[in-house]
Amino acid sequence: MINRRTIVCFTRLLLWTPVIFSGCSSPTPFQELLQTQGHRYDLLICNGRVLDGQDSIPRLADVLIRHDSILFIGEVDTSFIEVEQRIDASDKFITPGFIDTHAHGDPLETPGFENFLAMGVTTICLGQDGDSPEYENIRPWMEKVDSVGPGVNIAMFAGHGTLRRLSGVEYKPEPAPAEMGRMKALLADAMDAGCFGMTTGLEYTPGTYAGDEELAALAKVVGENGGLIMSHVRNEDNDAIEASIKELLRQGRYCNVQVSHLKVVYGKGEERAEEIIALLDSARNNSAYSVTADIYPYTASYTGIGIVFPQWAKPPNDYEQVKRERRKELLEFLYKKVMARNGPEATLFGTEPYAGKTLAQVAAERGKPFEEVLLNIGPGGASGAYFVMDESLQGRLLEDPHVMICSDGSPTMHHPRGYGSFAKIIEQYVQQEQRFSLAEAVRKMTSLPARTLGLQGRGILKAGSYADLLVFDPRKVKARAGFSEPHRLAQGMDWVVVNGKIAFQGGQLKGRRGIVLKK
Repeated sequence: MINRRTIVCFTRLLLWTPVIFSGCSSPTPFQELLQTQGHRYDLLICNGRVLDGQDSIPRLADVLIRHDSILFIGEVDTSFIEVEQRIDASDKFITPGFIDTHAHGDPLETPGFENFLAMGVTTICLGQDGDSPEYENIRPWMEKVDSVGPGVNIAMFAGHGTLRRLSGVEYKPEPAPAEMGRMKALLADAMDAGCFGMTTGLEYTPGTYAGDEELAALAKVVGENGGLIMSHVRNEDNDAIEASIKELLRQGRYCNVQVSHLKVVYGKGEERAEEIIALLDSARNNSAYSVTADIYPYTASYTGIGIVFPQWAKPPNDYEQVKRERRKELLEFLYKKVMARNGPEATLFGTEPYAGKTLAQVAAERGKPFEEVLLNIGPGGASGAYFVMDESLQGRLLEDPHVMICSDGSPTMHHPRGYGSFAKIIEQYVQQEQRFSLAEAVRKMTSLPARTLGLQGRGILKAGSYADLLVFDPRKVKARAGFSEPHRLAQGMDWVVVNGKIAFQGGQLKGRRGIVLKK
């Protein structure tokens, strides 16, 4: 007697048997899959519209995953396979997981990184603005992060400021030859350990003390190791941004370079944006290396209050001595600086005891001029958001095809960008304003950063790629965080898969599936 199980087994046998008779049709891609990979899989995502991160037109397809990898994208006959878990992606898009090229956070303190997962980010780049974990050998730190298990994948960069501290250079304008050699050796070892390059924070100490010769020497090390320099440039003000970018482009003679969180503080209008884009285009067209930038979709920055203080009031200078001996000069500087940055109403504190209040409000509560409040707080005493950018200018920069998306945010920062940036791109710039298509937005958040970073097997959906992917309806993606409530998770990402496992679903963390990625 022939039962159903016998028929199914016989059919499978025929399906898996290579076609050897002349005149017979070739096996389909799905049949080839079964012949080479068998019939057991971990996850099937079916009936979705696949945007692979490169092509502009989605295609209806199923995605088969085993372990941490995508094995097949196409039409799957489910009668011939066994899967542990299925996701019905009908009326939804399947895309690669988003890659945040400029993020912050401590994976040993807040390993879940739900804020990133909720907006579809599956990989973040840490070690930003010249500041990375202060280890001469970063390998033990990477191993510790892997043992904890982060919610997202982590790509590390070596911080230039950290190299200065570890080498003993600290605040010296010119490193001694032995110190320069030490910095280069530390950087080379960090890249050998798996770092993707170096970051600089030339607006901050101690990075601000570095000159062309030092930066060029380090850029050569990065280039020799196939890496990238990502830079918070020296000055983002409207009258200084070109010179700051050109300083980075000089390093771009030796390696790939990227302008971090591209902005023009005080600048206005799309025409000003076109001038910056033309500068970057010209450099790109005349370089053997890549020239790129990232940007977050908010017109307020966020950093320490030291941004409004003069360099002579910051380390290694003694601030208490500066207050005593140059008090009047410092007050005048603070007043002019804040007024140039749209006044005290445009500074919103993000740290206690002032969190959620503007500098103007704190000054009114204390009955003091705002510059007196700042003088008492000091350059290291607070952080805040600064409303110093122009929407039309920043929006035009964001549209440029060589500009990718970042958040510059973290799980704890008092700024909505750490919880909303990638969702806001879809909600505002794709759905509401239609500045670019969903496919272009996905490219800017997936394959573009992956290619720029040199991330192999990520940022693109294809057979053989790592299974970092998203399932969502773009019409339902919302950035819920605001400046009054900056820690509200984004909504609309139905499933977030990291390394082949569901990491986030229905607004909830389902497991920490990330690893430390190594170049």
